[in-house]
Amino acid sequence: MPWGRASEARGLAPPLATLRCNPTRCRPHRERVLSNLFEYHCMFAFAAALIAAPMVIALYAYIVYPLALWTITRLRQKKPTTGGEQAWPSVTVTVPVYNAAASIRATLQRLIGLDYPRDRLQLLVLSDASTDGTDEVVREFSGLGVELLRAVERRGKTALENSAAVAARGDIIVNIDATVDVPSDSLKKLVRAFDDATVGVASGRDVSTPVNALEATGAESGYVGYEMWLRDLETQAGSIVGASGCFFGIRRSIRDLSLPLDLSWDFASSLLARKKGYRSVSVRDAICFVPRTTRIDAEIRRKVRTMARGIRTLFYLRELMNPVRYGGFALMLISHKLLRWVPYLLAPVSLLALGALATRSAVAQFLFVLVALGLAVGVSALRASRWSRIAPVSASTFFAAALAAGALAWWDVIRGVNTSTWEPTQRSEARVRAASA
Repeated sequence: MPWGRASEARGLAPPLATLRCNPTRCRPHRERVLSNLFEYHCMFAFAAALIAAPMVIALYAYIVYPLALWTITRLRQKKPTTGGEQAWPSVTVTVPVYNAAASIRATLQRLIGLDYPRDRLQLLVLSDASTDGTDEVVREFSGLGVELLRAVERRGKTALENSAAVAARGDIIVNIDATVDVPSDSLKKLVRAFDDATVGVASGRDVSTPVNALEATGAESGYVGYEMWLRDLETQAGSIVGASGCFFGIRRSIRDLSLPLDLSWDFASSLLARKKGYRSVSVRDAICFVPRTTRIDAEIRRKVRTMARGIRTLFYLRELMNPVRYGGFALMLISHKLLRWVPYLLAPVSLLALGALATRSAVAQFLFVLVALGLAVGVSALRASRWSRIAPVSASTFFAAALAAGALAWWDVIRGVNTSTWEPTQRSEARVRAASA
């Protein structure tokens, strides 16, 4: 009797080699198993790609792109093209304000002290239909050369800046935020950049200042310093792709159109300058002290509004992202702006994918707990600011605030939320005085 039959008669299982499978029944089962494995690996890879996408894009935008710029600028040291110092051009300094009665007096006193030929300087305050007595304070300075341009109705900062192009008499229009401090010699240093006929926009150098000398500079100050360093590299490479809204100048000939009210002139200025054949530069010595806000929730709202307006401005002038037509400038614009903002759009989906993957992977579970812990620490520090002086906590706070602001900005853009009007950012006067000292 064959072994198989004998063993079966004794109740024993046959050896593995003697097992036989009906091809008709086993093939579909094997195909289903392989198909399920393939689908599982595809879903795993897709989830991993969703998780990695924001980090990879951010890694390029914040590290690879600056390193590439640094390498390029080291290989070709380009000296600025100037024809020597020229006579000072006529300048109009514009100061957009809304309900700034508490601070506008100190602001105007600082502006009157700017070191610039008085016969070539126009000081123009743009009031967005203020209702708290701001206009009355400004009129007190009319005998000192300060002019007031009041909007009939509140329409926002961009509407004010559009109207300023008509009222301005200067060849160069310089915008100064009402809440910052510009040292008296910074205006000349900024305007001197326009001696180069190829320059259409000049941006000042922001310096983030704390409440007092004992306060830690924190992640915000470090980020501002990083941003200014990157603009220096872009200047050496050819042109920056966005100016500082706190302190920047633009040739009046570029301001020959009105922007839609939910766009930003500080960002659009560099793009419009490039369309007209000009480049934009960051002036390292033209310092502008920017005091930090006293409330983190107000700072988040400001970042949401600023980023939402920046995204809208970028897509309104999206032709500037065409490398075929605008070459290196388009690549810099994509790298510095678009690829910085895209991770915030992808971040919510990435967090959901990480949470889903954490149910199947120990590594994903560890990463999810790590991210959740970092966000929890950051959110907690937002409510208890005394902990933000600790470096790791400060970094978590900055990350949480930036992530929230970026996601909310995209949400506002998608929903079409109107961001044309603004509330003045509350900054401590003590900070401004400390920055000036």
